[in-house]
Amino acid sequence: MREEGGYSAGSMFLSFLLGGITGAAIALLLAPESGRDTRHKIKEFAGDMKDKVSDYAEDVRGRVTSTIEKSKDFYDEKKSSIAKAVEAGREAYDKEKERLSKEPNA
Repeated sequence: MREEGGYSAGSMFLSFLLGGITGAAIALLLAPESGRDTRHKIKEFAGDMKDKVSDYAEDVRGRVTSTIEKSKDFYDEKKSSIAKAVEAGREAYDKEKERLSKEPNA
């Protein structure tokens, strides 16, 4: 999931998001409005960003949890298959060993 430049998609998204927040904050501070209006807009903007970041974090948390659960299920499934294969190999080995021990030496 690495991009060509060596940065992950999540890292690039976070950089974009932080750049957008910084740019918007600077634009609000330099806007030709009264201090009270600017502060009010900054509070609204910060609240909106907090909600968006919380939603994004919750979405990521859900995806990670889902991926972990799928990985655990996959691991358990493969572990069971390998255990069965090993047991079948042991049984085949024991049968062949027993068969060879009963044969007269040629």
